[in-house]
Amino acid sequence: MRHFRLLVVGNGISAYGSYLNMVALNVFIYDVTDSALAAGIFMAVRLLTSVVSGFVSGRLVSAHDRKILMVGADLTQCAAMIALLIAPDGGRAGLLYVLAVVTGFCSTLSGVALRSSIPEIVGGDLRLRANSLLATGRSLAMIAGFASAGVVVAQLGYVAAISLDAATFAVSACVLLSLPIRTRAQRKEGEGDAGEGSAKGGAGERGVGALLLLRAAPVLAVMIALRAADGLGSSSHNVALPVYSSDLDPSHPATFVSQFWATWAIGNIVMQQVCGRWAGRGGRQGPGERAFAVGACVMSAAFIVVFAGLPTYVAVAAALVAGMADGLTEIAYVTRLQAAPDAQRGRLFGLSASVENTGFGLGMLVSGALLDRFSPFHVVGMLHGLAIALCFGMFVVLVRQGRRAASGDPLPEVVREPPDRRGSESAERESEAPR
Repeated sequence: MRHFRLLVVGNGISAYGSYLNMVALNVFIYDVTDSALAAGIFMAVRLLTSVVSGFVSGRLVSAHDRKILMVGADLTQCAAMIALLIAPDGGRAGLLYVLAVVTGFCSTLSGVALRSSIPEIVGGDLRLRANSLLATGRSLAMIAGFASAGVVVAQLGYVAAISLDAATFAVSACVLLSLPIRTRAQRKEGEGDAGEGSAKGGAGERGVGALLLLRAAPVLAVMIALRAADGLGSSSHNVALPVYSSDLDPSHPATFVSQFWATWAIGNIVMQQVCGRWAGRGGRQGPGERAFAVGACVMSAAFIVVFAGLPTYVAVAAALVAGMADGLTEIAYVTRLQAAPDAQRGRLFGLSASVENTGFGLGMLVSGALLDRFSPFHVVGMLHGLAIALCFGMFVVLVRQGRRAASGDPLPEVVREPPDRRGSESAERESEAPR
């Protein structure tokens, strides 16, 4: 955990740079091109790249050293930022779209590699606490990045903002290189690498492998589908929030937006800390699938209440509940996917990244179209209501799984908890002893 805490600091620094450039680059491309369409295309290219790179990232982290992949992703983004700074003014507009592809791919690859590595870095028993630390670091980085972006750009200019962003990725890469961590499970001599074999196979073989994996673990399949629905709902309140805030106070349209995100962030961080302190007590390994389903349902219901036209203090309280439920579902979801064996974990997180980004991107389009005809409350209610319906579907799957376990049928290998790697050698000696 000592090494992992340093990793969290480095990851938080790079996350700060990522959130800073989300604001700075969007404003910068509008300033360079003087076109809102160009800014929209930039965001669409980055999101589409994130969707596609999820599948590619899953294969890469299953076949190659994850630490090297994360370092390479940070250094590539650093180099891309420097290239943008030294490029002539006439070539910056086209280079921005290349930067959208680079940042979309590298951020997804780095996230998939890190999440799938946590059980190997800290051990299976500590992954919940590690996920809590990582999520808290990124939440604080998000607050700092969004809060300081306007000040940095306004006071220091775009060059300073982009230079600061490049420096954060360089710091993250240096921290990763300095840490003596293992990011993949140790395999016996002569044992094949399932992820590497999959990476060398054809596209049809890889697709069938992913389907078989989810078929063997129906709960995981439902959880991933529910995350896609969460992406739809999240996009709806992100798009509807400025509209709703403007309707509440046309003279100060940013007031409610600020109150909402500040309160949501407080609830999110508080729940992440609660989960981290709760971890490991009494042999607890994580909130579990049922907590994930309940948290997702509460989160969606709270977001709907925010847009219901109730008094401001009620809406702010609902935002706090939504942030806490969001923090719970994030920790429960990541911890559950990390319970898969190492050879399958990278594929799961890659698929999850693609599904979540697809849901969010589709939701942005759907929400924007629906807001032209319906109120923010109806749009948020429809899309978050879909997530609530899927929560009930997940409960059905959990009940069926419980009945199967009660009947004595063995659970699929992917559903089982991985052993703590620090005790693997003694377990192997015990299994090899004569009986």
